[in-house]
Formats: sequence, structure tokens, C-alpha cells
Amino acid sequence: MDRTPSGPLVDLLCRTLDVALAATMLIVLMPVMAVIALLIRLDSAGPIVFRQRRLGQSLAPFTVHKFRTMRDGVAHDVHREFVLGLIAGERPASTPGRPQYKLSADARVTAVGQVLRRTSLDELPQLWDVIRGKMSLVGPRPPIPYEVEHYPAHWFGRFAVRPGMTGLWQVSGRSRLALEEMIALDLEYVRRRSLGLNLVILLRTVPAVLSLRGAC
Repeated sequence: MDRTPSGPLVDLLCRTLDVALAATMLIVLMPVMAVIALLIRLDSAGPIVFRQRRLGQSLAPFTVHKFRTMRDGVAHDVHREFVLGLIAGERPASTPGRPQYKLSADARVTAVGQVLRRTSLDELPQLWDVIRGKMSLVGPRPPIPYEVEHYPAHWFGRFAVRPGMTGLWQVSGRSRLALEEMIALDLEYVRRRSLGLNLVILLRTVPAVLSLRGAC
């Protein structure tokens, strides 16, 4: 596995930004997160926070946290087959307003979950993953292990850095992009990673999220 190409100084600067900004956001957004937790509890049975095993920097496994957007206990076989098909080069029929790498209709998603996914608010618990050093504010999204088993060799460069809550592809079209395009932007980010680039991506993330373009 490649070492972080940006070097120890950039690592330190980016990590300092991560901790300072994530801690501030957790404090400021605590009321919003409390309301979301209540809505999830009222909407459907099950835990408020969804936990899932993902792969991070250097392929190290860790548990990612998200607000639960699906009915509790549903199977993930359909999603697995869909994602593996995309990795194999299959292209699903396009649906206006839907991301290319997401199912066009997913009955597993709750009513509140649809809103959370559309606004990306389901990602807020990952601020804690940033604080504990498993993720960064900026970086490639952490994949599920069964996805990585089918990765072509040239995709593995994205594991040279910590996974992030947002990244270059999220502000360059978000999930309207094809999977290969998304991976290419992840690899470009790894090559160009710097404190300045992270700040630019974070600033561009705000209008990208608010516009809802390419959101799921």
C-alpha cells in the first residue's frame, strides 16, 4: 500500500483542521442532531445510529457511523449485487434526479431516511469518526469490504489517505458521476492532497450540499 504522498507536515496540518472543525461542528450542530434522532425514533423502530464495517487508510477496517435511514434488519443483498455490477462495468438505466451508483428505487429507505439522504444529514455522526482518527473531513469515501474484493488494481491508490466525509468527486458532480469517474477523482485528490485543497473542497461542499444536485 502506498504511503501518504503528501508527507508528515501536510498530515499534521490536515489532522489539526479535522479535529478543530469537527469538534466545533459537533457542538454547534448538537441541537440539529437531537431533532434528527427524535424524528428517526418516531418514524420507525430500530437504532438511531447505523453502524457498518468499512475499510479505511491502508485497508484498515473500522466502524463507520451514520443516522439510520433504512428499516431495521433489512437485507443488503440487492445493494451488494447492484454495486458489484457497477464495479464490473455494468451501467444501470438512468433515472432523472437519481445518482448513477444508487438504486433508483429502494423500498428499504424510510420516509425520514429519504430526507436525510437527500440533504446528506445522515452523515453527521461521522464527525465523531473524524475526531477519533478513523476518518478525515476530506478524502475518498470508505467502501464496504465486499466492494474492495472486486476492485481493479489501479483503484487501490485511494487507500493511501484517510477516508473522508466529503471529497473531490462530491464537489465535482457528486453522485451524478459514473463510478469510474468518481474513483479517478479520488486518485487525483490523493496525488494533490494539501491543506489548501482540503479548505477549497470544504468550502465547495456547502453549496454542493445545499443545492441537492446529485444527492441521493
